[in-house]
Amino acid sequence: MAELSAWKEKCIITCALTGGATFPQQSPYIPVTPDQISDEAKAARDAGAAIVHVHVRNPKTGLPTPDLGIWRENLEKIKQKADDLIICCTTGGGKDMTADERIAPAAEFAPEMCSCNTETMNFSMFPLAERFKDDELLYAILMSTKDYVFKNTFADVERFMTVMYENDVKPEFECYGPNGLWNLMAMIRFGWVKLPAHMQFVLGVLGGTGNTVYELTHIYTEAQRILGNQNFTWSVIGVGYPRQFHLGAVAAVMGGHVRVGLEDNLFIRYRELAKGNGPIVEKMVRIIEDLGREIATPDEARKMLGLKGIDKVNF
Repeated sequence: MAELSAWKEKCIITCALTGGATFPQQSPYIPVTPDQISDEAKAARDAGAAIVHVHVRNPKTGLPTPDLGIWRENLEKIKQKADDLIICCTTGGGKDMTADERIAPAAEFAPEMCSCNTETMNFSMFPLAERFKDDELLYAILMSTKDYVFKNTFADVERFMTVMYENDVKPEFECYGPNGLWNLMAMIRFGWVKLPAHMQFVLGVLGGTGNTVYELTHIYTEAQRILGNQNFTWSVIGVGYPRQFHLGAVAAVMGGHVRVGLEDNLFIRYRELAKGNGPIVEKMVRIIEDLGREIATPDEARKMLGLKGIDKVNF
């Protein structure tokens, strides 16, 4: 009955606009500058997204940056162009950012939501390196992920939780496999997490779990068993094409929510690059509506997730 009730709820679409592990060399449509990122946020909102997940980039290099001045410009421009959007700031950041740099936007800007990764793990992209041998810098970055550990210790997460709750920021817990659920359950027992928790199941990262329908149904079933149905809401990230759309469709049928966007997938069809985030959101909206669910507006999503409102952020 819980699944049937959830299925009747409206579906929240999050759009991850640019990411920290994709690169402009992969697609000319990846937004880099504050103007580009905010334009993409507006396009995602117009297409049906209620939430945008935000990383920011150095406009000169295209690489992820922790610079709070660049953060502020991005956030203010997004709010100006799409003033009802829910903005979820990353605390995953980019490769080699410190924990201090990663949590700084939560403290500085007090957005409505921030992501929070639940596990330390391998996070690798080195198989892509062969495609970019002619780009010395990108090749080196990609190959370096063969020996990269994405650090999210209990000490890191405890600090992130403290900063978020002090600023009335709702965490979005990113779980890359069932071990992330057990870590989250431990943090609930420690008193670090307020319930209900909102989770993103991140499926398909090299170093995490797979991105099949089996993995989605398994992690959801485990979440029910470990946390209890009443203690969480959830969404899914299917990394890559076509899994972004496949897992989004299955999540919609299961009563969950969906994240799409250029951070996680660059293609709209087989071997056809998406010309921005808007077309990806539009495609996911069509799929969800054809499956019989309605799409949540930002204000409806706020109520569903218990958020403080855009008028209470610091940008």
